[in-house]
Amino acid sequence: MLDFIYYPVSWILWFWHRVFGFAFGADNGLSWALSVVFLVFTLRLVLYRPFVRQVRTTKQMQELQPQIKELQKKYKNDRQKMATEMQKLQKDHGFNPLMGCLPILAQVPVFLGLFHVLRSFNRTGHGFGQLGMDPYTNAHTPNYVFNADDVQSFLSARIFGAPISAFITAPVDELQAFADYGGVPSKISIAAVAIPLMVIAAIATHFNARASVARQTPEAAANPQAALMNKLALWVFPFGVLIGGPFLPIAILLYWVSNNIWTYGQQHLVFGRMAKEEEAKALERKEKQAQNAPKPGAKPVDTKKKTAKPGEEDADPADEGAAGTNGSTPTKAAGKQSGQRRSSGQKRPGNRGRANQKRRR
Repeated sequence: MLDFIYYPVSWILWFWHRVFGFAFGADNGLSWALSVVFLVFTLRLVLYRPFVRQVRTTKQMQELQPQIKELQKKYKNDRQKMATEMQKLQKDHGFNPLMGCLPILAQVPVFLGLFHVLRSFNRTGHGFGQLGMDPYTNAHTPNYVFNADDVQSFLSARIFGAPISAFITAPVDELQAFADYGGVPSKISIAAVAIPLMVIAAIATHFNARASVARQTPEAAANPQAALMNKLALWVFPFGVLIGGPFLPIAILLYWVSNNIWTYGQQHLVFGRMAKEEEAKALERKEKQAQNAPKPGAKPVDTKKKTAKPGEEDADPADEGAAGTNGSTPTKAAGKQSGQRRSSGQKRPGNRGRANQKRRR
């Protein structure tokens, strides 16, 4: 049913096994372990660009959180209007909330596909999804793109004496599949490899979550839903790795550890680049402000133009020239018509002197 996932995962795993098998030997446990690790790296490299978009989307959501809260408060009684305004806000700022979940959602089928392919190297169990094959039939039955020789090579691979497809809680009859290919492993040897990987995976999960929480804005961290998710990511998920580890094959634990290592390095790389981009934008804004600012000692220029008041007109130079040719200065002519002006700006009446002369007479 999910062959469209199982076959691509098998092809990637097969390719890396050919690469490392050429260097270390096809039956070497290190070859198979590195094949699983580089399967993770290949898939995460494919998902790199969606991861960058996820980080940018998450940051935009945090920056727009005040506007989102304002819309929720304004249209709390009108769900349809709130949805419309939220879509408009998302469109105006050019982001899609689904991009924040895409990389995580894309890893789920990969994890399930890898779990199924690795489990299918040993199909002697009788539990859910198992075929109940006998050890001989299992060793001579192909597993997707892997032929019978590859299946036998996988059963022979060991890491410190433990098969990478074995898990701590594996039934004894299921461990019989390894009898002709390196012997039946003991639960102690399996636990000696699986438990350290479980602890490393749990610690790596915790520190990845801590790095993500530290980059959140105070407004986003104060959100009740975000606070709940932060607690789950910091404590519940790492504890879940310790609880579920005994039921997972060693190869899956390798997948978990390598995936967290890649995530940790990728986060620092992406957030470091984004920080440099913000610094460059801030420096560019400062340079523009410095270019527009007046030079030291220069008087600022007022760019606002003064508009003439209604009723006031500029003097015509031709009229001033005509007044000069009549033998009277423009100042005297203006004084005869409108009177002289005091220093305070008030207009002095032009017939003030004549009235005083009449009283004296």
